[in-house]
Amino acid sequence: MKILTLFALPEGGRQTLEKAGVTVLDEAQYDPSQAGSIDAILGWNDTGRALIEGPNQVQFIQTMSAGVDYLPLKALAAQHILVANTAGIHAVPIAESVTGMMLAFARGLYPLATQWETTARDRMWTAAGKKAVVFGTGHIGQAIAQHLDALGMSVNGVSRHGEPKPGFAQVATTDNGRALCQNAQVIVNVMPLTPATHHYFDHSFFAHLTSQPLFINVGRGPSVDTAALIEALENHWLSGAALDVFEQEPLPADSSLWTRPDVLVTPHLSGTVEQLRQQVFNIFWPNLQQLMATGTLRKNQVDLAAGY
Repeated sequence: MKILTLFALPEGGRQTLEKAGVTVLDEAQYDPSQAGSIDAILGWNDTGRALIEGPNQVQFIQTMSAGVDYLPLKALAAQHILVANTAGIHAVPIAESVTGMMLAFARGLYPLATQWETTARDRMWTAAGKKAVVFGTGHIGQAIAQHLDALGMSVNGVSRHGEPKPGFAQVATTDNGRALCQNAQVIVNVMPLTPATHHYFDHSFFAHLTSQPLFINVGRGPSVDTAALIEALENHWLSGAALDVFEQEPLPADSSLWTRPDVLVTPHLSGTVEQLRQQVFNIFWPNLQQLMATGTLRKNQVDLAAGY
């Protein structure tokens, strides 16, 4: 078994692999002539993309992210390459970021004060007793629901199938999720990016809101139509927005989102994980062991047709 590491291994990771008879090839050691000998790829970049575009024997790709929309999913499915993501390791960090973003608006911590004034009191609110809707009910969505529930909020969820999930009072499908938003104080997006969720949050979605909720996006940038979001803010269909992801990243310097007082911008960092390399390895190594033994994966296998 030979693996190509496009994402650095944690301390001791190489030794663990080599002790098990795995040959580890760093990106600096790799050249295209070796493509036919690579069985698995850890991480992803243009080197990995070029490798699978030609003749290869890759069986497995381990990403270091929960979302996999940047992968050539159709090509991987056609080549029967298994993919695993890191769903779960980002859940608590993102949930904490969402909670912090919400409380920044709720408790008058944002926008930042530039002079002594007390009009912010009119916009302040408490979380207890309020309603939130989380679009996406996987590991991250459930962690968000748990955090918001601890603040006394009632949390509903929206997912593709509408199946009940822990932490949510009810779960609707993406086809009828808008109905849950009518009395919501907070709307959070953590949906994966698929053809069905691209620009899901569009003019029609925002125009039907009646309670001027706070909109938080820590999912995928292209699931939100940026022009429609700005329109919603200008028309006060939303009370504000906290955005960690964007259609175009980095967010262009001339975007009005940088300067709007009702928008909190963070540069795609809500999922930052302590000891990331070790946490990724804790998923990758068991998967690689099972792949060598049975040709299958142990955890976090991606449904390439569904896109998550």
